[in-house]
Amino acid sequence: MQRRYTRTLPAILLTLGLSTGVAMAQQAAPSQSPSAPATAPAANFSDAQLQKFVAASQKVAMISQEYTPKLQGSSDEGTRNKVFKEADEKMVEAVHAEGMTVDQFNGMNQAIQTNPQLVQRVQKMVK
Repeated sequence: MQRRYTRTLPAILLTLGLSTGVAMAQQAAPSQSPSAPATAPAANFSDAQLQKFVAASQKVAMISQEYTPKLQGSSDEGTRNKVFKEADEKMVEAVHAEGMTVDQFNGMNQAIQTNPQLVQRVQKMVK
């Protein structure tokens, strides 16, 4: 089952310092899904795994920036839902293109949010 990235995107972008142009993501209510499994203990992510996460997060941020104006320009709920769905599908594709599943991506995101050492490692990779 695919999970909507627009629910976790604000935290990802804040973690990575990529918060420009994310109005679309901020409109969705952030939720922490306790059932989203982490893929490994938080302290044990390899640099390669974190690099995949960073690359996928950057692609997701670019998609968000692309779809923000479309969403803001939508006047009706049906159009907004269509835009959200299209953006979500592209975000899923971006994560898969980096060799990750949605659950892995979301699990790493949750682990990074709760572990300051991981945040530091990710921020170094972004620079």
